[in-house]
Amino acid sequence: MFRYHRLLSYSVFAAALGGALSFAQTPAGDGTLKLNQIQVIGTHNSYHAGIAPSESKLWQAKYAEAYKGLDYQHQPLPQQFDSGVRQIELDVYADSKGGLYAHPYGPTMVAAAHLPADPEFDPNGMMAKPGFKVMHVQDLDYRSTCQPFTACLEQIRSWSHAHPNHIPIFILVETKQGKPRGDLHMTEPEPFTASTFDALDAEIRSVFPPEELITPDDIRGHYDTLNQAVLAGNWPTLASARGRVVFLMDQRPVGPVYLEGHPSLRGRVIFTNAAPGQPDAAFIERNEGPAADIADLVRQGYLIRARTDSDTKEARTDDTSTRDAMMASGAQLLSTDYPVNEPARWPGHFVVTLPGNVVARCNPVDAPASCSAESLK
Repeated sequence: MFRYHRLLSYSVFAAALGGALSFAQTPAGDGTLKLNQIQVIGTHNSYHAGIAPSESKLWQAKYAEAYKGLDYQHQPLPQQFDSGVRQIELDVYADSKGGLYAHPYGPTMVAAAHLPADPEFDPNGMMAKPGFKVMHVQDLDYRSTCQPFTACLEQIRSWSHAHPNHIPIFILVETKQGKPRGDLHMTEPEPFTASTFDALDAEIRSVFPPEELITPDDIRGHYDTLNQAVLAGNWPTLASARGRVVFLMDQRPVGPVYLEGHPSLRGRVIFTNAAPGQPDAAFIERNEGPAADIADLVRQGYLIRARTDSDTKEARTDDTSTRDAMMASGAQLLSTDYPVNEPARWPGHFVVTLPGNVVARCNPVDAPASCSAESLK
């Protein structure tokens, strides 16, 4: 059950209606609209502060083409939320003992090239402490607007408390691991085991209490599997979901490890990126579409994340074809490097916004006829 969150009095609404979970139904206007029947703008690698000047010169000189895909940065998370972003992405590295990523390779390369030293990336020594870290590529593209993972979560929660009636914030988590390739001397990340994922869940729960989360257990209700609940339309109403956060897993291959001991995600915090029809299927990534497949999945009841642009390619040529197709597809979460307050700097100034620059709109594929723009403010 969902506990009423910061809207009236923290009282508990507990009733089952028509064999499905019942949720608090305020504010007026979105009491019947479901969480999966809206569409919002998200950002890709939302923490990305960009590569520092001297390191940028090195990467551009040695790997000009690859560097293009890294040539973007985002404002701090609270500013993104202020602009209307409601889905973010955080890349996390396990660092159970602390210090694994405290001495990145980039500054060593800058010194060897006799370039001016870049600003200190960890002035408060956060990287020496145990806990999950947030960055894009260890050693090379490691600067974040928030560090460590729990500090990013604290920023989200602080903003949420200051805006208690907000459209839910979807937090995509990408777990970084695997042996580095190439000739660069990069740190090998810790692998994510079932116990690593236990620790990740624990860090999330250390910041967000149950009443501020929407979890797989909440959606499953009395159904045997999460997938059954989703296909039955057991998502919460938007009214009851306001002021809350939803955690989603980026990569599909890590799903089986996260599911160990937690069939159908029982007791877990994060929704896996599952294949349609699997017991844990509720959230599915379809980053490149095609749009027709996304629309079909949305009609079935799944929550979908798609990308409107990637690697700065569309932004450099102001190519809006993918953006427009993904918006029309009904994917609920539209991820971009260029939200309304961060348009591309190249001619055309590529940007991704919903019509009217609203925070959320009625989903063009599965929203009921009764959905109104007024209820989504």
